[in-house]
Amino acid sequence: MEFRVKVWGLRFGVYGLGFGVRVWGLGLRVKMENIFRTRCRVKNKVCRLIIDGGSVTSLASATMVEKLNLPTVRHPRPFKLQWSNACGEIKVDKQVLVSFSIGKYCEEILCDVVPMHAGHILLGRPWELDRKAMKNRFTNRYSFVMNNKPVTLVPLTP
Repeated sequence: MEFRVKVWGLRFGVYGLGFGVRVWGLGLRVKMENIFRTRCRVKNKVCRLIIDGGSVTSLASATMVEKLNLPTVRHPRPFKLQWSNACGEIKVDKQVLVSFSIGKYCEEILCDVVPMHAGHILLGRPWELDRKAMKNRFTNRYSFVMNNKPVTLVPLTP
């Protein structure tokens, strides 16, 4: 089972992608949180999906976009992303509209395209807020209503 560590206190460092270690201060309080991972289908291919409410945007893997030949558009406001690993800054200048399904749940999301190895799709806080998704932190499940029907997303078992 993977965990994410959050440390609260005085703000410290760069706020970036939520998976991995996020340092907020000098170590006042630490909370462990399950990372939500599941599988989805994009163009009938199985892909890895992560939901991370700490991420400020939704992301698509550049590798997935290339392999599935998904059409990209120029990002209206290109920016540089400070990644949580040793590769430094990444220029984000493309977006892609990704249609995916998890069971009967189908969705279309506009994602920023980045080189990413943790998964193929990362749904960030905007996805959570737009769907009013609620995370049960005990079961690590997300629940929301789509088209007047309840949807519950269940993570992969460890």
